[in-house]
Amino acid sequence: MSAPLPRQPLSAAPPSPPASPSWLWATLLALCLGFIISQAFRTVAAMMAVPLQQSLGLTASQLGLFAGTFHLAFGALQIFMGVGIDLYGIRRTLLCAWPLTLAGALISALAPGYGWLLLGQALVGAGCAPAFLVCTVFIARQFPAARFASLSGLVMGLGGVGLLLTGSPLAWLIEQSSWRVGFGVLGAGSALAYLAVWIWVREPLENAPRSGDSVLQALRGVGQLLRLPHTAGILALASVNYAAFITLRGLWLGPMLMDRHGYSLVQSGHVALAVSVVGLFGPPLFGRLTVQGAQRRRWIVAFTWALAALFGLCAWSPWAGLTVVTSLLIGFGCGFIILQYADVRAAYAPEHTGRAMALYTMAMFLGIALMQWVTGWSATWAQAHGWEVYQAVNLTVLLMLLVGALLFRVLPAPALR
Repeated sequence: MSAPLPRQPLSAAPPSPPASPSWLWATLLALCLGFIISQAFRTVAAMMAVPLQQSLGLTASQLGLFAGTFHLAFGALQIFMGVGIDLYGIRRTLLCAWPLTLAGALISALAPGYGWLLLGQALVGAGCAPAFLVCTVFIARQFPAARFASLSGLVMGLGGVGLLLTGSPLAWLIEQSSWRVGFGVLGAGSALAYLAVWIWVREPLENAPRSGDSVLQALRGVGQLLRLPHTAGILALASVNYAAFITLRGLWLGPMLMDRHGYSLVQSGHVALAVSVVGLFGPPLFGRLTVQGAQRRRWIVAFTWALAALFGLCAWSPWAGLTVVTSLLIGFGCGFIILQYADVRAAYAPEHTGRAMALYTMAMFLGIALMQWVTGWSATWAQAHGWEVYQAVNLTVLLMLLVGALLFRVLPAPALR
């Protein structure tokens, strides 16, 4: 874990510029670079799975734990990152956490065994923890509330560039060199993202931390959010929707295409690239939907059911073409999770935005860690009992989606703002 955040800036930053449109967009783009790198790191397992199994002799359950470790560390630190943003600001929080990404990438690239690989993934996940959170908090603070969903969708779409990097480009790089070089290249990208934040990100004076705040008071504020009756349903669905997409795209898509349909690593990379490309368009388009309040929540449940149906189709797909088409639909359709961000934005008071977003993001990524571990366990169980592995994996995802949607539907709803 990183050292405590200092009260003083990490560098002698110049006075805050006025919130001109050019400054707003330059800052948001600099923050997006970190999010792009974090998206790449969280999906490396899809292309590295088979090379890692061959190099280190990993089982399916070990592979699931490898993929989930990033998300476990990422999700577990969301609350602390939200508190850091509220108390110390976006810039200082990001600059303090991000060096862990560089260290984790280096350890992963040089890992002599499975334990070191897990340590590297944990450090990368911890360093990337504020990557998307700083973007959403910046949008919530600097742009009108009516633009939150569309701009968050735009940022999530831009983050999809990281998924493009871990499709065909990463597959080609691994095939030409090794998975270790892949981690090295991502580490170099992390250094560039850190430099961009150091140079361009400055926060307005109105976002300066209040001197009376303390970490303990901020953590108590998180506890208050957890005690609100509508929080449970929000977190239940948050833990499965994005997890379903990342579990497919970030872990099982490559192995499924290679083992079930005989694709090569590069051919699987092409499919992963296509899934990532269509995924770029989902969040911005769903973010433009004008649904609000209870209607928006009904749409969220309906989209979750449709997503579960696609995983059911993928579980019994006998043809490579059907698996590819279903994966493309999942990649695009998961863009509806941007509506959940808007739902969270409307469910809590403005002064709790940082912590509410952190709590939601924590549930998302702890959910990814859980789903990847559970699907790894179900794959191992299926192998031991004569089931088709990827049928068990997809049905596990389907079941978790249905449970999350049910809890979101039946638990208390917020009085939306």
